[in-house]
Amino acid sequence: PADKSEIAVANEEKESDINYKPPAQKSLQEIQELDKDDESLRKYKEALLGKAAVVADPTAPNVQVTRMTLMCENAPAPLVLDLQGDLESFKKHPFTLKEGVEYRIKINFKVNKEIVSGLRYNQQTFRKGVKVDKSDYMVGSYGPRPDEEYEFLTTLEEAPKGMLARGTYNIKSKFTDDDKYDHLSWEWSLAIKKDWKD
Repeated sequence: PADKSEIAVANEEKESDINYKPPAQKSLQEIQELDKDDESLRKYKEALLGKAAVVADPTAPNVQVTRMTLMCENAPAPLVLDLQGDLESFKKHPFTLKEGVEYRIKINFKVNKEIVSGLRYNQQTFRKGVKVDKSDYMVGSYGPRPDEEYEFLTTLEEAPKGMLARGTYNIKSKFTDDDKYDHLSWEWSLAIKKDWKD
């Protein structure tokens, strides 16, 4: 017959099976956050998860709008705004566009952590404080790709032309999503002139 102590041990094992709780499911970010100051562990996790997963900066916003470019074939130089710098300076230094030229706006952005749905680009144009134009573009839904930027191009637009159309226009741009979250708002200016070098 089995020893009493053996029966007790067997019963304990059964009880411990019942009381066993699996470890809580951790998100990828939680795993990366654990012991992030331990260099050897960081390298081990990097080997396990792949480098791209570790690159995402936990403090970075999910959507980063990095730059805006006015794409115009006739422009003598690229017209680029660095949207990670001083956003205030754009109002003081307008882009010059020759009247009547066709151009597109290109926006570069990154998605760092989570899928973002329904990104939109909204643009309002003012002249002497009066709204003269408004454009709303559906950009789309995107998954995280922290190592590589996405690009969005607007449809072809035509700069106003004629003596009365020349002058400075102030433009308010905004990058939002389905939740109406404002990822970035910036203001910039456009000087419509008779020629590029006017």
